[in-house]
Amino acid sequence: MVEKVVITAAGLGTRLLPTTKELPKEMLPIYVRGINGMPVLKPLLQALYEQLYEYGFREFCFVVGRGKRAIEDHFTPDWDFVEKLQKKGKSSTVSDLEKFYDMLENSVIVWVSQPSPRGFGDAVRTARHFIGEDNFLLCAGDTYIISENSDFLRRLLSAEPRDSLGAALLVQHVKDPRQYGVVVAERKNDGTLIVSSVVEKPEKPPSTLAIMPFYVFTPYIIRELELIGPGVGGELQLTDGIQRLIDEGGSVKAVMLRQNEIRLDIGTPETYMHAFVTSYRYLMGVET
Repeated sequence: MVEKVVITAAGLGTRLLPTTKELPKEMLPIYVRGINGMPVLKPLLQALYEQLYEYGFREFCFVVGRGKRAIEDHFTPDWDFVEKLQKKGKSSTVSDLEKFYDMLENSVIVWVSQPSPRGFGDAVRTARHFIGEDNFLLCAGDTYIISENSDFLRRLLSAEPRDSLGAALLVQHVKDPRQYGVVVAERKNDGTLIVSSVVEKPEKPPSTLAIMPFYVFTPYIIRELELIGPGVGGELQLTDGIQRLIDEGGSVKAVMLRQNEIRLDIGTPETYMHAFVTSYRYLMGVET
């Protein structure tokens, strides 16, 4: 049973400058449903954390980098601020904040620093002491999945690897997979996708199946990341570690994102605009 979550939030967010010079991109807001049922703005990272908490997770490791102090501040309960709002008669707007703080106080949260942005694989590797000998869920802090009852998490966790070399990936068909990690997979009779190869940002993609940044790993992935060198862009690529698992005979499975599940990605100005508008339209019942 997977109980630990690693959430990476150490990237520089260069494609969103100058906004992300001081504000981490993971703190950009999207719309989610508040306690009163109405849309409220929350940092995407908070929305992701709350989704995972409500699913049942209580142990979290956030991998952050330089200039990400705003994230740690936001995830530190400030009950004095809540009290000031209540004294000013703002109780109708403080309920969501109180709920968030209660979640934080009922969670174990570990902060790990990635001193320099050396890639997704390196960010995962820095969390090795938190991971220990346990299987874990890995998420990127700039992506949120709208999914009824978080069913995508249920399906992904159901594919939890049974051997040390295994892994489970979340994938989606995309029109242009060149900016993603791409998988080649075979569908078995039971509907399971077995991954035979993965490649990072290929110029000539071998398929249209792109990896979405949600994974289930055993601690063995850390060993693989220790053994690989820099890959695409001169960074330590997680996909290279996954390929090593496959090369060593590991069973790497893929779980498809369904058509009624919506991925919100805030990596570029265009995708952030889509995430912001789509999250609001979804909550208001407008076709997206």
